[in-house]
Amino acid sequence: MVVTSQGNHATTVKPWPGEPGTVATTANSPVKKKSSPRKGRRRTATRSAAARRRDLPVALLLILPAVVGFAIFYAYPTLRGIYLSFTEFHVLSPPKWVGLANFRELFGDDVFWHSLLVTGYFVLLSVVFGTLISLVTAVVLDRVTRSSALRGVILLPFLISNVIAALVWQWMLDPTLGIVNIALKHLTGHSILFFGSGGWAIPSLAAISVWKWMGYYSLLIFAGLQTIPPTIYEAGRVDGASEIQMFRRLTVPLLRPILAMVVVLTVINSFQVFDIVQVTTEGGPANASNVLQMYIYRKAFRQFDFGYAATMSLALFALLIAVTFTQLRLARAGESDLS
Repeated sequence: MVVTSQGNHATTVKPWPGEPGTVATTANSPVKKKSSPRKGRRRTATRSAAARRRDLPVALLLILPAVVGFAIFYAYPTLRGIYLSFTEFHVLSPPKWVGLANFRELFGDDVFWHSLLVTGYFVLLSVVFGTLISLVTAVVLDRVTRSSALRGVILLPFLISNVIAALVWQWMLDPTLGIVNIALKHLTGHSILFFGSGGWAIPSLAAISVWKWMGYYSLLIFAGLQTIPPTIYEAGRVDGASEIQMFRRLTVPLLRPILAMVVVLTVINSFQVFDIVQVTTEGGPANASNVLQMYIYRKAFRQFDFGYAATMSLALFALLIAVTFTQLRLARAGESDLS
């Protein structure tokens, strides 16, 4: 509909069918100005900023319990441990500042270096066999079956506490009554002292750790396999590649970020092993399984030398940071061949 002006009167004219209606106003009628889009956006931004300022106190109140818990149970113990590493502290007496004396003692401590080598051996076995077994298990789950029940069964060992897992395996590997040694006697005629011999102690502990964490790492890798497009494998089959070749040339390179994460998690967990060692071998025989965490525990809670134990803990913390950073850089964990 069009409105035309004649003097001070307005005449209404119907538009042609299908023609968009327009409105013309008289000279005396007020003209409404359209608001600028910039002004609308500015007012919207101002209102959103004001809303954020109003929500800020509520947000701070909601995160306050987490911040307090982090400060009490993480930040303060960390700072306190760093301070104690430069002191001589024996619980009943106040800390005495000794500077770098604990670190000089650390470099000359043969038991510390032996424990570090034992821990490195345990980490190596756990990382190599744990990653390989988890990768193969995830590929089998992806290619053969995707049963949720089977995935739950594989995850069950991860849900068991480390102490329970160590006790179960200690009974199974018992030299006289263990089911594993009973089977070995029938097959070979003799049993093996899994936890009582220096050569078998660390491999046995590494086997427990691999069994414990295999389900969790397998599900992580299985989730990574879901991100690989099926067309890549179809193209590989068209080119005549076998399953083993596709696994080596396609699956493993495309899983590099997930595998890097699994390796980093395995290294961190393996360096912190303590409970399964305490339950099964207590560092024996003859310090053959005396991992670094076990040595730190003995220094702190048996010899009550908390200052030196804090020094070893700080050294382990620095070592873990260096190893993790190196692994992430070498594995190019932030890159993916899918991008």
